[in-house]
Amino acid sequence: MKKLLAATLAMTALSTWADDAALIAETKKTALGIPPKLLQMVQEEIDKGSYQGAIAACSEKAPKMAAAASQSTGWAIRRVSLKNRNPKATPDDWERAVLEDFDRRRAAGENPAMMEKAEIISEGDKRTLRYMKALPTQGLCLNCHGGPDKITGEVKARLTELYPADKAVGYSEGQIRGALTVKRAL
Repeated sequence: MKKLLAATLAMTALSTWADDAALIAETKKTALGIPPKLLQMVQEEIDKGSYQGAIAACSEKAPKMAAAASQSTGWAIRRVSLKNRNPKATPDDWERAVLEDFDRRRAAGENPAMMEKAEIISEGDKRTLRYMKALPTQGLCLNCHGGPDKITGEVKARLTELYPADKAVGYSEGQIRGALTVKRAL
């Protein structure tokens, strides 16, 4: 009887693990389509010489992309940062801990482009899948997120107008600018 119970428990655990792995894979596939589209939009605007358009891509189009993905899936998808520009991009406690871990891992030499975290947590009596993917600063990001030598006066003025409490400057290429985050009720 004990062997049967142990085998049943093992099979249940294996089945749950496989189900969780499939949920994580589905979540990643959906969420990871957003950052490349955003980078492409920003690059197209910069190629046209329009830093105003690049700012609009990040400040207007990216949140709309995340909102559309959230609406179509029923998940909460957004960008967050420890040094946020938009007050809506403030991380919750779980996200803050993951972002801080990403920074520690980067400082230890890990490639930020490969950093992600997926975890299924309990919130009361409900299970929730949490997923984050680090967003490292690309060269093109420095036009709005770099140091004073990288940001033009025109761009700085527009950013100050849009985000008077902006904290999202002073980055160098490869630093973790923030993360794409997903919260999915199971």
